[in-house]
Amino acid sequence: MERSDKERSFIALSIAVITVSDTRHEADDRSGDTLAKRIEKAGHKVAARRLVRDERGEITGAVEGFVRDEAVDVVITTGGTGFTGRDVTPDALEPLFDKRMDGFSAVFHRISFDKIGVSTIQSRATAGLIGTTFVFVLPGSPGACADAWDHILERQLDYRHKPCNFVEIMPRLDEHLRRGGRSV
Repeated sequence: MERSDKERSFIALSIAVITVSDTRHEADDRSGDTLAKRIEKAGHKVAARRLVRDERGEITGAVEGFVRDEAVDVVITTGGTGFTGRDVTPDALEPLFDKRMDGFSAVFHRISFDKIGVSTIQSRATAGLIGTTFVFVLPGSPGACADAWDHILERQLDYRHKPCNFVEIMPRLDEHLRRGGRSV
């Protein structure tokens, strides 16, 4: 059963937030605001926020820039996960994943189903590991961002969360890269 280990100290992570949208601006980026507020409330640091257009090159460029930044532990994108012609975030990022996190999508859809029913199938939320950086690709609605953070990410990005969490494995993430002779 899930629990918090009171003997462990909280470890603050540095998290970059990227909003993918052709129509949003900083002043009306409600999804980015939702994530930033929750990240800070949990005790983590918002390393940076960026807004990029629904263009593969802009999306990959922003994510790759944060992945190369050793000060960034996690990247969360919001937007561009639907099925319209402009929704290309998963298409841009999944080829970059060294490891896919299939469980994230499954759990996200389970949570989303309880809120919006079968409409959850219209999201291609995904996640993976690029080098040693966790990347989460969320839908563009504030509600979906809140659900992903409140029910998945807040716990998995908390070192105190038991029975396991992402923070405790961070020091070992580059093992597969070293064995393969690849550097990040």
